[in-house]
This record gives sequence, structure tokens and C-alpha cells, in this order.
Amino acid sequence: MAKDTCTIVHVLYSFATGGMENIVATIIRESSPDFRHILVCLTESGDSARHLPPGIEVVELHKPSGNSFRFVLRLSSYLKKLQPDIVQSYNWSGMDAILAARLAGLKNVIQSEHGWDMDDPDGLNPKRLRIRRFLSRWTSGFTCVSRQMADWLSEDVRVQSPVFHIYNGVDTNIFHPGPDRKIREKLAIPDTSFVLGIVSRLDPIKDHALLLRVFTRLQRNHPETTLLIVGDGPEEQLLRELSGPNVLFLGNRPDVPDILRALDVFVLPSFNEGISCAITEAMASALPVVATRVGGNPELVEHGRTGFLFPVGDEKRLLELLQRYLLDRQLAKQHGEEGRKKILNSFSNENMIESYEQLYRTILGSDKTIQ
Repeated sequence: MAKDTCTIVHVLYSFATGGMENIVATIIRESSPDFRHILVCLTESGDSARHLPPGIEVVELHKPSGNSFRFVLRLSSYLKKLQPDIVQSYNWSGMDAILAARLAGLKNVIQSEHGWDMDDPDGLNPKRLRIRRFLSRWTSGFTCVSRQMADWLSEDVRVQSPVFHIYNGVDTNIFHPGPDRKIREKLAIPDTSFVLGIVSRLDPIKDHALLLRVFTRLQRNHPETTLLIVGDGPEEQLLRELSGPNVLFLGNRPDVPDILRALDVFVLPSFNEGISCAITEAMASALPVVATRVGGNPELVEHGRTGFLFPVGDEKRLLELLQRYLLDRQLAKQHGEEGRKKILNSFSNENMIESYEQLYRTILGSDKTIQ
């Protein structure tokens, strides 16, 4: 690179709690000295900013609701002032940055896809497909977090720029196995209790409601079970109304690694996923995972080896799988240990950071011009 440092401007809708936000924070925090990072939040920052190193510039643009070309012009003006080497935008809600960068005369743009929301859970909304395809002509490439998403970008969206698949990483020094009775003591959970857990924003796409229904049925025959729900979000009040005994809502927590070590099984019944950071963290903690067979989940959870997969919305099958672990603790332990091995081999933070920085260098070294 011609300069001593390369400036990357990351453009996200907000920086609230979430797996994607954790990944961005990790890229920034563990970056090599060759790269300088600026975070632009189209609306406002959020709780994930606490994971950023000191001195990182965080900009809040307080975008009004709806779509506004006036806002795109404002974003374009700001990007033109910054003159970054690369603009990296994230998910559907961050795609204003592609047009804004184009208007600012910035040619190096990466669109990063980490997952979908309940407005378009399968990523197949025709209008969004057309817009993604059109805007892709003004990008240097797309990144995605799973092979399934790479196929979606190539075959369904049919993007007009290269697709780069980079798995999310996890810090295996922070997320590691080991009994943690302190959390159980704080929450008054007996040592003999079988503890299930989910770490996720309380959003409809995660389908906590299904987990609560299944847990109620599980408790009828196994009243010693406990369910820990970590995270907050728009569904909280509804989910509290659906919950019964031994369901603990813990909100956003800074001690997620400790909470994971207090669990016996991790559950994620989402309607769709990219590559779930919550699953990688659970597997790094040597927990067996029960998750829906969607998105990138099968690339993480090997059915019958590191956990179990079940069809979306299948309460009966989820109940059967949880009962299997409850009645066979050795199987749960074995699957958890295999999951930890898989994470160590393929999903380290070091591999992820190296892949992103190599991509940045490749784009900066390219003579390609955007037409």
C-alpha cells in the first residue's frame, strides 16, 4: 500500500448488541497497524461500542425513519470529507452507503452480508433482490459469513461483483469450557438442575416463542430444568407473558462467557441465520447446540456430532432432542467437546482478521475501476 495506513469506514445502521456488531468490533479491535478504522452509524451507536478500543471515531448520523435521498446526499458529503480508502457497509440497512460512496467518487466499496431480518427472513424479497443486484455494480465485492449466503448472493441476488466467503471468528481464550457454579449460585439454580440457554436479541426472527412453548412441555416431566434467556429487544414483553416457572430473563450481560459455562445445552430456534456468533461462542465453550436447519447453521452444527438440527417451527422434534440430552448427559458432553475442536480448527479470530485484511489489500492493489 502506498500510504502508511489504510482508512476503512464501516457503515452500519446502529451499533446495538448483536453478533454482527461484535464481529465489527473484533475486526477493529484486533486490526494490524496497517489499518485505521472509523465507525459510522446511520442512526445511533449502542451497547456494542463498549467493545471498541479507546480512540476509535464513532459517528452518529441520526437517520430519520423511511428512505430519503436527502439523507444519502448527507452521508455522501460526510464520506467525501473523510476520503477513506475503503467503505464497508453492512446488511440491507447499511446499503445507503453504496450509493453515497458512488456519489462521493469513492470506488472501493465492500458490502458485507451477515444475515436477514423478519421483514425478509429468507433474503428473497423481489424488490430487495433487484436493488442489491443493481447496487452491486458499484461495489468492489461482497463478503458473506457462510457458504449458503455465498450461494444466495451468486444464484438468487446475482451480484455483479466478486463474492468473498469469510467465516465469523470467536475468541477461544474468552469462550472456553469449564464449570462455572458462581452464576448458578447467583441465580439460585441448583447444581442438579438441567440448564438450557439462548443468547440472542429478542427479535421475532429468533423464535424465542417456540423455545418457551417447548420448555413448558419439557418441564411437565422434568420440573428441575431451567431456561436462561440472555439479550433484550422488541419481543421482551410478549416473551415474558409466554414464560412460566424457571425461565430467567437476564437482559444484556457483560458476562456471557461465564453464563455459557453455567449451561448444559445451548438452543437457537431461529427462522434464519448467517453464521451465528452465539453458536460459535457456545461451541467454543464446549456446549452441545440444538438449532434449526437453516442458513449457515449446518456449517457449524454437525447433526449427531456437535449437536442436533431440527426443522423450523418443529416443536415436537425440538422437545425430543432436548429430552435426549437431558437423559444422556454423557452424549451432551461428547458433542460439546467435538464442537470445541471444530471451532479451534476453523473459526478462530486470527483466521477471520487475516482474511479481511487480505481482502482489503487485494482491493487496494487492484487496478479495477467501477463503471
